[in-house]
Amino acid sequence: MTNRLISLLILCLVLCVPLTIALLFSPESTLRFVFFWPFFMSILWCIGGIYYWLCRERRWRWGAEAPVPKLKGDPLVSILIPCFNEEKNIDETIEAAMSQNYPNIEVIAINDGSSDNTAGCLDRLAARYPRLRVIHLATNQGKAIALKTGAAAANSEYLVCVDGDARLDPNAVAYIVAPMVNNPRVGAVTGNPRIRTRSTLVGKIQVGEFSSIIGLIKRTQRVYGQMFTVSGVIAAFRRSALANVGYWSEDIITEDIDISWKLELNHWSIFYEPRALCWILMPETLKGLWKQRLRWAQGGAEVFLKNMTRLWRWKNRRMWPLFIEYCLTTAWAFTCFASFLVLIIDKCLHVPVAVKPAEIATAEFAGLLLCCLCLIQFVVSILIERRYEKGITPTLFWIIWFPIVFWILGLCTTLYSFTQTMLFPETKRARWNSPDRGIGRI
Repeated sequence: MTNRLISLLILCLVLCVPLTIALLFSPESTLRFVFFWPFFMSILWCIGGIYYWLCRERRWRWGAEAPVPKLKGDPLVSILIPCFNEEKNIDETIEAAMSQNYPNIEVIAINDGSSDNTAGCLDRLAARYPRLRVIHLATNQGKAIALKTGAAAANSEYLVCVDGDARLDPNAVAYIVAPMVNNPRVGAVTGNPRIRTRSTLVGKIQVGEFSSIIGLIKRTQRVYGQMFTVSGVIAAFRRSALANVGYWSEDIITEDIDISWKLELNHWSIFYEPRALCWILMPETLKGLWKQRLRWAQGGAEVFLKNMTRLWRWKNRRMWPLFIEYCLTTAWAFTCFASFLVLIIDKCLHVPVAVKPAEIATAEFAGLLLCCLCLIQFVVSILIERRYEKGITPTLFWIIWFPIVFWILGLCTTLYSFTQTMLFPETKRARWNSPDRGIGRI
């Protein structure tokens, strides 16, 4: 059976799930799933975040009183910085990498055929920093190839990969490498991205999103053992683990999701290290945010398509919670769409439906649930995140908007990307696109 036929069958299954529930059980069950799934997941993330904090984070010393992390044996660490058209950002990225408190490092910058003056900036920086090596690729090959090139040139077993517009915290390298030094089965560690661009409402919402949603998701996934993805902007890898799984794939648009699943399907563990801070640039316009999240959704669908025949094997059972969560969230998006069509039929064609959304939850009840959930996430976020970023409390006020930004945007990108990927799978080199990196930054 070909992958394309399997894709069509999976797509038909996902599309038919809402209708099957409605026909065999009751329309009420369908609408309750639409309404309560986001609330259930948010509560689960809060519980997972609190559990992670109670078991691990609350015992950590942090700030001025915390000693500089020590790595057993003082191993060499290679910092890989793939970059494409980063002349405006590469100076501070390199300077932050060279300013690590852990001394035994080498920095390798890979210029992936940039069309601006990135090459000149890197050559100038290489003359200033003896521990910086620069590799120039003749043409744009994509981030996966750039990372492979850097890994081939590195002299260390431990590779810290940072985007060309990111700024590492001075202790980030020591924190993110420590789990791999102490645990031989840890193949990767994902860091803690912090948003620098927050001059618009879109930017401020993402500050709250990364703290109150993405940070809690990573903590929760770590609690039940598997992570959907490392952070593409700040992650560390064990070279032998990468070699074991064939390094990064060149035809997946999100190489970070793909390498995470490849490692975990080959029984390597992925840890989350919230003390490995990295200050990043994010879109501050709706157009830029849409393009970024569409790419994330497409990458997730591509990885699902690539691995779905392997996921049901008993030896990969530890991936089942992650797989089930992804399937249910995708089914939720299509169920929302089906429910919307039912409402259109009811309003425009005057065809009566069995159950009205108002019968599932009144506006007052929905508003009360939303307020309570936002308050819970607000408190949990402050409890956990205040140690990593001073003055974050006023910014977290914007998590009140997370149902609109996170769930509705996720719904739209899932509908588009999942359908396109399943019906029209492509195999081609994933290359760089110039992202929206925001307007103002800290």
